[in-house]
Order: sequence, then C-alpha cells, then structure tokens
Amino acid sequence: MEAFAQFIPLILIFAIMYLLLIRPQQKKLKEHQAMVAALRRGDQIITQGGIIGKVSKVKDDNEIEVELAENVKVRVVKSTVAQVISKTEPASS
Repeated sequence: MEAFAQFIPLILIFAIMYLLLIRPQQKKLKEHQAMVAALRRGDQIITQGGIIGKVSKVKDDNEIEVELAENVKVRVVKSTVAQVISKTEPASS
C-alpha cells in the first residue's frame, strides 16, 4: 500500500499534463485537419508563411493551387494552410 502511495503524485502530474497540454493539442490538430479537408476552389486562405491567396484548384489529397494575384499561381501543400479567411458558398444544383 505504501508503494502505491508513492506513485499517486506521479499519476496526478500525468493526469494534469494530459488535461492541460495533450488533449487540447489533439483537439486543435483535429480541427486543423478538418479545415484542410474542407478546402475548395474560391476559398481565401492564409498560409503559415503569411501569404494570402485564393484557392484556384484542389490538385490532390495534399496539394492546392493558390492564386496570389491575377495570373500569379503557386502550388501549396495543404497542411501549410493556417487559416481560411472566407469560404465560398456551395454551388446550388
């Protein structure tokens, strides 16, 4: 019983670390993955490098084409998108 009592502080520290650090980080990661998966043509985005542009084409699972200015397009890895500024409305059928 005494040996178990020595581990209680370690267990409490791990539980606090999980609640304050690990769990919120996992939640933030899931939100980012959902945002990246929902990207589509016409969305205005900001990359982690601070570049603002409009999605002109979703190429494949991990790459998009972003238009920075008229006739200036760059390819960007989806995971580097930091924020979606404005979403486009879905096309009505």
